[in-house]
Amino acid sequence: MSLIHLPSSDEDLLAECRVETFKSSGSGGQHVNTTDSAVRLVHLPTGIRVTSQKERSQYLNKQECLSKIRKKAALLNYRKPRRVATKTPRSVKLKNKLKKTKESLKKKLRKAPKRDEE
Repeated sequence: MSLIHLPSSDEDLLAECRVETFKSSGSGGQHVNTTDSAVRLVHLPTGIRVTSQKERSQYLNKQECLSKIRKKAALLNYRKPRRVATKTPRSVKLKNKLKKTKESLKKKLRKAPKRDEE
């Protein structure tokens, strides 16, 4: 999958988007319920869709949507870095060997001692 490239200026990004306005719901009182202050932006080249109805102003909601589109694109562009396998350090190898020797000695002590039959 290729990376998503967005224009750096808000005006150019807005030109690539379809803007839909609608009446928002929730807190904000009667002013919010009577005006088309909520905004939905759809970035046409990528299909990213975001909405904002947090503010009472359509302009502020539009700015919020633009920042949400940038965040979403950055999230989609993120690729997990490849894991670089590292060598086990000598100190860890020695520690493991010591632990193994200790365990084997423990097991040897569990066995019944050999009898000398004459």
